[in-house]
Amino acid sequence: MIDGEHYPPVVLDAMRSVEGSMGAVGVAAAFLGGTEKLKEGTDYGLPLVHGDDPVSAVARALSEHAVDVVVDLSDEPVIGYRERMRIASLSLAEGARYVGSDFELRPPKLRDVSTKPSLAVVGTGKRVGKTAVSGYLARLLAREGFDPGVVSMGRGGPPRPEVIEGHKLEVGSAYLLEALERGAHAASDYYETAALSRVTTVGCRRCGGGLAGEPFVSNVLEGAGIANDLRTGVTLFDGSGAAMPPVRVDARILVAGAHQDPEYVAGYLGAYRLMISDLLLLTMSEEPMAGEEKVRDLIERVREIRPDLPVVPTVFRPRPVGDVSGLRLAYVSTAPESVLNKLARHLETRYGCEVAAASGNLSDRRRLAADLDGMPPVDAYLTEIKAAAIDVITRRGAEEGRPVLYCDNDPVGEGLDGELLRLARGAVG
Repeated sequence: MIDGEHYPPVVLDAMRSVEGSMGAVGVAAAFLGGTEKLKEGTDYGLPLVHGDDPVSAVARALSEHAVDVVVDLSDEPVIGYRERMRIASLSLAEGARYVGSDFELRPPKLRDVSTKPSLAVVGTGKRVGKTAVSGYLARLLAREGFDPGVVSMGRGGPPRPEVIEGHKLEVGSAYLLEALERGAHAASDYYETAALSRVTTVGCRRCGGGLAGEPFVSNVLEGAGIANDLRTGVTLFDGSGAAMPPVRVDARILVAGAHQDPEYVAGYLGAYRLMISDLLLLTMSEEPMAGEEKVRDLIERVREIRPDLPVVPTVFRPRPVGDVSGLRLAYVSTAPESVLNKLARHLETRYGCEVAAASGNLSDRRRLAADLDGMPPVDAYLTEIKAAAIDVITRRGAEEGRPVLYCDNDPVGEGLDGELLRLARGAVG
């Protein structure tokens, strides 16, 4: 990557220096713009690729040449922080390193380890509903005869991958309390998926996540090997936060929150995630989280990067596992306080219960304890399987002799099932 704001002899010397120090062979030079020091007819010794702007010049060079590494010899004022992040996304999506004077970004190593048709659900951050989408997809695939198994990656997963046969699991507080006493993180994603989706789930762990989503440490590859030996037809890999399972898959579903800062979805290295995905689900696409105008603007930002990417705006609605009709409930969730009333009314209307109290502080144990202490008498607790659901809510229910029931969050969006099944059928071939 070169520009006309640098004196051509300086650029030529820099190019030769890079080739010598890296042992690389230049195949093309993307000319990003700038004319201050540009001389007519300068020969840079490589095919010169132009575009309408710096990003399009790099995109064209990557499409026309086989590139292992993109070396940035440009600077302000031709490109700035935002342009560099877009160029980084382009480079990584093409499997090329992006290198500058004081940085290097490497594409995540996606290993080809799954021997079955495979899908992945990844996110743009925590609390965007990625695990709920994974669970919903697992149930949908099971209902449609795909016989799915899930490899779940979480911050609280086991030291060795653990297989839970969800179809044999009794969704009840006793089992989860027993798991907690064994030292397991019983509110981890893999327990949630196995318990609520009733599919075989391999629980894995990870620590850290790079800018492009690669975990610093994980045992997902071991978990993928275990999944290969299970009696399942399709493997669904569930990411963790903004970290992606380090495996190559047949299709990838990206989950982003419509309430998020657009830069986290379409800027920074969110653009990279858009470039390598096959479907985008925009969750929480409703007031007060995100109004129609914000959702529309976000979709337009996405279109600038991936005009061909299908986008489905969705909302979440709680779905109890079991009968709650006629019960007076305390509903506990990770949902923002601003939407709790809407979710509570949905539970009452759809499932015939009374929500006497609600708390969205499931991930804040101090505030949750205060909420619980201030609640009126109820017949039972209804909680998501997340955060403090087991060590606080389930344990409290056992101490009080009060039932603890669990609920999932189903994504609802026009054409959602059709898009998910399209990807699954494409993976199976």
